[in-house]
Amino acid sequence: MVAVPPLMGQLTLEEFLAYPETQPACEYVEGSVRQKPMPQGEHSTLQIRLGTAINEVAVPGKLAHAFTELRCTFSGRSIVPDIAVFVWSRIPRTERGRIANRFDCHPDWVIEILSPEQSANQVIEKILYCLNAGTQLGWLIDPQDESVVVFQPDSLPQVRSGVEPLPVWEGLDNLSVSAKQIFDWLVI
Repeated sequence: MVAVPPLMGQLTLEEFLAYPETQPACEYVEGSVRQKPMPQGEHSTLQIRLGTAINEVAVPGKLAHAFTELRCTFSGRSIVPDIAVFVWSRIPRTERGRIANRFDCHPDWVIEILSPEQSANQVIEKILYCLNAGTQLGWLIDPQDESVVVFQPDSLPQVRSGVEPLPVWEGLDNLSVSAKQIFDWLVI
């Protein structure tokens, strides 16, 4: 049985990182541990489909890479975004040139999918924390009202729905996706 970090009480980042990974993942925020909700059908579908759509455009040209449920440790926190997109040149690598296991840096684009039992404010705070650390773009996908809140540095959040293309990381000009397209993935 895997020991779960204490969800109450203070813990250092180093102590937190010494624990084995849990399912669902735990995150370290300001000395506290928060366990993410277990992904369900809608969440899982959106995560896989969107990550695949990004990688189909980004990976062949070595522009960027989308990772799902990747632990990112930076600026005193350790978070696990639903999707973390890294510019190709910023992907941590081993000495052999392989993708590293540890990502001790912020993503360039962070995407969160709101689960029914999740606090919207905690997720928004996580996206804003990433933006303050250098992330260039954040999305909060809300399956309940079929909207995407877009966060960019130095601008107010924008709520998007419908067929208008969503802003994407500037290096992925060939990627065009709308809120409607994202939520249409849920219809089978």
